[in-house]
Amino acid sequence: MTVAAAAGCAGTGDRDGADEPDPLLSALTAARRDAAAAGAAIALAPERTAALGVIAAERTAHGDALAAEIARAAGGVPSSTSASAVTTTAPAAPPPTVDELRAMLGESQRGAATLARRLDGHRAGLLGSISAAIAAEQAVMLL
Repeated sequence: MTVAAAAGCAGTGDRDGADEPDPLLSALTAARRDAAAAGAAIALAPERTAALGVIAAERTAHGDALAAEIARAAGGVPSSTSASAVTTTAPAAPPPTVDELRAMLGESQRGAATLARRLDGHRAGLLGSISAAIAAEQAVMLL
């Protein structure tokens, strides 16, 4: 009984309730948005195709990891359908410039860092790692 109770509470972070959305959903949305934006930015900056492609791939991987953690915490198994449903939402706006993408990534980086400080355990580590990766994307890939 104790193991089952502990397993039911593990990894969801602080004050999660049955009616509250998973706090990782905002980070998942940002990851999917950033991946789509990085891919779209190639149209405006073809000379940066390699860097933007890496950012798109990394942010897609971040989204996949977040989706898997959300599904795990909900007691389910991540399905390719639910993950792809989120990925198919491409930005309706024109492609972002590299500067606009850099700003989006900055917002995502700060959001992940803030959320990592609110959570604990695996989820905090996942968000901290994502925040660090985004900071590197900004400082190295978009220099």
